[in-house]
Amino acid sequence: QVQLVESGGGLVQPGGSLRLSCAASGIIFRRAAMGWYRQAPGKQRELVAAVTSSGSTNYADSVKGRFTISRDNAKNTVYLQMNSLKPEDTAVYYCDALYGSGRYWGQGTQVTVSS
Repeated sequence: QVQLVESGGGLVQPGGSLRLSCAASGIIFRRAAMGWYRQAPGKQRELVAAVTSSGSTNYADSVKGRFTISRDNAKNTVYLQMNSLKPEDTAVYYCDALYGSGRYWGQGTQVTVSS
């Protein structure tokens, strides 16, 4: 059974930083492409950042230069380092895994950027 468990969300002031973690189980992690998505109230879920099994990354234009995705295959974990946070980054952040023919989602973690 595939499980993705996110952690690290919370309330932060504008300009602050957070690091999200997503721990995966039930898959051969090093073979999975991993991603972070977010969904703000009233908006569609959107891709924030992704990393392939070989380590290639891509980012939404809105977060380039501020967010960094990374993976630790030894810990079966993907991270999203978020710096210079803005109020418009407020959303529920979801981890996703593309593995084999399946796509799997975590339960989400809330990130709120507010003074």
